[in-house]
Amino acid sequence: MSYANFKETIWSKYIQHEKEKLLAFKADCDYKFEGEAKQGKQVKILGVGRPTIKTYVPGTEIEGAETPDDSSIFLNIDQYDYFNYGVDNIDKAQSKEGLMEALAEETTRGLAEKEDAYIAKVAALGAVEGGISDSTAVTTSTIAKKAIDSAFEYLWNNGVTTKDKVTIYLPPWYYLLLQDKLVELKTQNDSLIAKGVLGLYNSANVKMSNQLHNDGTDDHIIIKTSKAIAACNGIDKLEAYSPEKSFMDAIKGLNTYGAKVIRPKELYVIKAHK
Repeated sequence: MSYANFKETIWSKYIQHEKEKLLAFKADCDYKFEGEAKQGKQVKILGVGRPTIKTYVPGTEIEGAETPDDSSIFLNIDQYDYFNYGVDNIDKAQSKEGLMEALAEETTRGLAEKEDAYIAKVAALGAVEGGISDSTAVTTSTIAKKAIDSAFEYLWNNGVTTKDKVTIYLPPWYYLLLQDKLVELKTQNDSLIAKGVLGLYNSANVKMSNQLHNDGTDDHIIIKTSKAIAACNGIDKLEAYSPEKSFMDAIKGLNTYGAKVIRPKELYVIKAHK
């Protein structure tokens, strides 16, 4: 069997690692549940309500202990993407410099694009009342800035501070309208540039993406904190095999993931079109 020495673990880790670099939305999500992603699994996200802060009067008794509300929610791992393609000889391909890396890179890019588009859609459809704008024609930088400012007003009124990690995701056409309003990144921000950050606005990172949800009329521009959405994923299965009706080897893999808006008041959606 020519695929007997297929390096499944190395390939799986490579795809997972490289995919993280390409996931613009996932990078700014709450992903502490990573590693929980398995097909059909449900991840419980623990949460509690905020305790009541009361005024104490010296010399008086305090009230009995309250039981904070349980605000736990479940994140379903219900998205499954797979790949399945043939290779003339996997063992030989692995020994040929650059070939398997190229295959892994293209596989990774395809998986990342689908996963990012899903998270963007979850964000777009997860906004609550007051956290989404009306359909707006954005044709000037003034209109573009005004819409973003309205988003920040909403977030700030709901407890988001300038110390929270906030990210703005813009389609290319909107970014071109807003770019003159952004604070340019300095040379010491190489790490941000490597993560796809193009500039700052109101202390928030600005990223450009062509994976934003579009309902047929509007792009759904996202402004959110890093805690607004929980997401997790994992390469659930990866194996090499020999197709029954073929003389080539093949590789197939399954990527499982899920995402959920868990802090809707830390998310704002601008519905915009040219």
